[in-house]
Amino acid sequence: MLPFFTNPYPDELIYSAIARYHFYSGNIDFKDTLEEVFLSRSVIPSVEIGSQFTALAQQLGSNYSVESLIAEHTIYPYYALFLSKQRQQEIMKDIKGNGQGLYTRLGLVAGSICKKDGLYYCNICATKDVDQYGEPYIHREHQLQGIDYCSHHEIKLRKYPVDFNMKSRIEFIRFEIKNMVLLPLHEVDESAKIQITLAKMAYQLLQLPLNGLSREDMALKYRAVLRERNLVTASNRVRQSNLHEIFQVKLPKGFLVEFESEIDEKDEYNWLKVLTRNVKRHVHPFRHLIILYFLEVDIQSFIKTDKDLGAFGKGPWPCLNKAALHHNQLTVVRVEVTRDFKTKNPIGTFACSCGFVYARKGPDRTEEDQFLIGRVKVFGHVWQKKLQELSKQGLSIRSIARELDVDSKTVKKYLEEFNEISVKEKSNNLALCDLYRIEIVEGIKKHEDLNRTQIRGQFPKQYIYLYRNDKRWLFEHLPVKKKQNETRRIVDWEKRDKEYHNKIDQLYQELVQSKKPIRITKTIIGKRLGILADLERNLDKLPRTDKLLQSVVESVQGFRIRRCYKIIDKMFEQNESVLLWQVQRAGGLRYSSFIEIKGELERYIQKKC
Repeated sequence: MLPFFTNPYPDELIYSAIARYHFYSGNIDFKDTLEEVFLSRSVIPSVEIGSQFTALAQQLGSNYSVESLIAEHTIYPYYALFLSKQRQQEIMKDIKGNGQGLYTRLGLVAGSICKKDGLYYCNICATKDVDQYGEPYIHREHQLQGIDYCSHHEIKLRKYPVDFNMKSRIEFIRFEIKNMVLLPLHEVDESAKIQITLAKMAYQLLQLPLNGLSREDMALKYRAVLRERNLVTASNRVRQSNLHEIFQVKLPKGFLVEFESEIDEKDEYNWLKVLTRNVKRHVHPFRHLIILYFLEVDIQSFIKTDKDLGAFGKGPWPCLNKAALHHNQLTVVRVEVTRDFKTKNPIGTFACSCGFVYARKGPDRTEEDQFLIGRVKVFGHVWQKKLQELSKQGLSIRSIARELDVDSKTVKKYLEEFNEISVKEKSNNLALCDLYRIEIVEGIKKHEDLNRTQIRGQFPKQYIYLYRNDKRWLFEHLPVKKKQNETRRIVDWEKRDKEYHNKIDQLYQELVQSKKPIRITKTIIGKRLGILADLERNLDKLPRTDKLLQSVVESVQGFRIRRCYKIIDKMFEQNESVLLWQVQRAGGLRYSSFIEIKGELERYIQKKC
């Protein structure tokens, strides 16, 4: 064990602590330092993590463990959360031992992005370190790939003036205040706000317990957050096209290119698809931070997010059969998930052993949601038996409905099926049918000139009752339908053409000036003016109208362009900067649709300027 060691400062890389040890120990040869610290002269120092941590912990004494050194003084926690359980175990083994294959497994060889070509520091952090500890040191959070800002002071990092190519592989670099520029770095960076947010999340990653969660856990948390944003289908698939569109709109133009994270939507293995699918490939942690920024959640809140267990949870689910003894108890073990045709939301169908089957729309947001019924599909034998028992007790239909928590019509329907309606009520119904038949027959005899529609108007109560209870008899005794004589009238098409032309021209001006843009189509014009039938069937007789329609009716793309023109005009009126991504968002256009008209909009903006 070493007689003394330069204890690591908060957030200091173990590499930096060893560099300070070499300086204070008075060693001249770096191999002597390696042998004292790692019990080996052949270890190659590594800035980010390193190896031989088992020997290192033994040399440092009982105050340090391998796990605490890795968790608090290496950049490994930046990667750990997004690695599989198996990969975490393999990397820990590498770090404790000779480190062979460490950086390949970590992804720093093949999947690295935004590689740093040296050591970096924050001038404010360095100043505070000197004030508090008497010397600066290498902060691990400043060495993370993709992170260019200090998360605490929100300023851009500076590069320490050391060329690794001019140094020996076994040489340790120690920060010296004389080599540092402590004045703030003033640079205009359009994406500074995003980068600072990402830096703060990266720092949060470094504070997490070592290997507490893994990529498998993160995948389920991602799906839970995406489901809240309606980006997961009923079959638990991510809506990749929708995700790609809104993801591109969220980030400033050129940001992904600058940070080597551009996405090719046609590539089935682009990093966004890999990250949101259950595949074995790993994604760089910086890209995970980008997607979390897009989802508007930080590391702490993301960690607390419950894992996705499907649209309706894991189960079992409660039986909501009010007639069953196990009402509201978790007895339903099977759910069938389908998709709503209109909203695309998942619909869960729950079937209990008592025969009760109900459905509701998802996904469930709270625990209380599982006790809601959208629609009862089958009441089942237990419910039907209870219904008969309540009926035999002499309860009214409304009382039974309250007891079973259903509508009165439902009770009546099922009682009729069981033939449980009282004989008195049945006889009353028969007597009423006979009475109404007589009244209808007498009415027809008295008013022989009335047709079916007029009979219905004269005897509405009798007609509707017989229609519901004895439709066959009613239709057999009603007057025979009479064929209407077609009356042809002469139309002055020239006059109508002129009239339609003027009306359409006036309506067109109103539609163009309306605050909320409306696509101008033949159907819209026809419905608003009440002339749709002529526009669809007799347009060949209305030449002026036809010509005007051809000039004013808009295609889908034409309407999109006009809508964006209005947005651009408004921006100019309010002296706002015209940014195309803001125009796209305000116009509610998909990325693929916006690309088709982007050139036209750029030309329009140039004309306005």
